[in-house]
Amino acid sequence: MKKILVVEDEPSILDNVLYALQTEGFEPLSAGTGQEAREILQNTDVSLVVLDIGLPDVSGFDLLREIRSKSTVSVIILTARSTEIDKVVGLELGADDYMVKPFSPRELTARIRAVMRRPSSLKEGTSCNNAEAACPFELDESRCLIRYHGVGLDLARYEYRLLGVLIRNPGRVFSREQLIQRISEDPDMSLDRSIDTHIKTIRQKLKSLRCDEDPIITHRGIGYSLKE
Repeated sequence: MKKILVVEDEPSILDNVLYALQTEGFEPLSAGTGQEAREILQNTDVSLVVLDIGLPDVSGFDLLREIRSKSTVSVIILTARSTEIDKVVGLELGADDYMVKPFSPRELTARIRAVMRRPSSLKEGTSCNNAEAACPFELDESRCLIRYHGVGLDLARYEYRLLGVLIRNPGRVFSREQLIQRISEDPDMSLDRSIDTHIKTIRQKLKSLRCDEDPIITHRGIGYSLKE
């Protein structure tokens, strides 16, 4: 039975969501604060997180950023905020879907099933696959280790975080600012051109192992690129 964590501080909404999930055969877990959610995620293997943005102790966007820095678990945002900018921010931070209150519990469970059916970006300790070519990367988040063709890479902290983001989002185009927001502990103090330096260093380390390809740019099924 798949565990679904619902991070919601409004009891009436929480009760409706938990009931709907139980009815659909899921095992729901609940957290009313960001701290409770952190503790559950640290100690429990959950398949998906339903995340409210307006939590009492932390911004849901900040919590989503924390989750994405450590995990590839699927996240659906559930919030009263309906502006386009909120949706864009949520999706760019790594949410898999975005629902606005008021909502239908039946639609929410349908979206949960749809998200869970999608080909996952890399899950912890596994390699991604492509219909035509096996992905050469293995992301082991519990050890903060990335293997390339089975060989562990010697990566600096930000190199590890950057390559992890790219591996989890095959084919997606990021701006430098988006990558800085995802990997930096203090995005406001980071320079966007530092991303170029990290990319260059990562590429050199990869090519030193496999000089016949440049996976950051051209590997089939990976194809990472940066917006100018």
